[in-house]
Amino acid sequence: MTSTTAAGQPGTEEHDVDANFQRTSPPRVQGGVRVSDFDSVIHAQGAWRDDELHMAPVSGLLTAEILAHEPREGLRLARLSFEILGTLHYGPLTVTTRTVRPGRTIELVESTLEAQGRAALVARAWRLVTSDTSPVGVVNDAGLTPRQDCSPFQTMAERWPGGYIRSLRILAADDHADGRGRCWLTSAVEMIEGEPTSDIVKLMGMVDTANGVAPVVPNGPGGYGYPNVDLQVHLYREPVGPWLGLATTSNLGTDGIGLTSAVLHDELGPFGHSEQIQTVRRVPATDD
Repeated sequence: MTSTTAAGQPGTEEHDVDANFQRTSPPRVQGGVRVSDFDSVIHAQGAWRDDELHMAPVSGLLTAEILAHEPREGLRLARLSFEILGTLHYGPLTVTTRTVRPGRTIELVESTLEAQGRAALVARAWRLVTSDTSPVGVVNDAGLTPRQDCSPFQTMAERWPGGYIRSLRILAADDHADGRGRCWLTSAVEMIEGEPTSDIVKLMGMVDTANGVAPVVPNGPGGYGYPNVDLQVHLYREPVGPWLGLATTSNLGTDGIGLTSAVLHDELGPFGHSEQIQTVRRVPATDD
């Protein structure tokens, strides 16, 4: 297929690039700061608006840039915190990554995404030293129905538009329900064109989907909008494989603020948690 997607404009359903983003120039590294330029691909298109990016692949992009910034043997990502500062405009992007708290065993890395000349998303990642704690390791999170026992979940594509959602393969367990999601998802799309996608980048590039797999209120005209303004991810184990399992719980307060929480799984079991705070607002019906 031939691309008909112009940079900075909403995408179309056809695109010949099997990636979420294209690197438009080599990374520039100077004075401990890494700067990378990208263009958006239709597979990263958002669900709330077709001229915006979906938070999920953008999270994966920043995770990839954090991992590429001054990697350290013996340290790994333990927490990723994403704060949405403004509109995630579809189109050209610049990602700037730096270490804000260096350390021998604990270090904090920050990555900022700019779209249309403004900071739109900032990620901060704690990298912690690893050691062998296998003799005392314990996981108390409950397991998830194996994906082999799940069924294709068509409701996501029916409920949500956009190129990112179309790029996913989603399976749901029998106990999947509104407000309590139990599902698996994967994508054949790479994060950055022409670059290998590590397991952690692929999975972090799907975690934000948790906010939409089992909402407690209808979305769209006559329903509600409930976009999240952040994404917090804690990893007590480094995940593996291309499949992300989500055991989600949604809670909605009485004053327009909600929360989506998830236990994150790979095919070895639980590996972490995510939290997303929502701003919940009524969407007028089309005939209002």
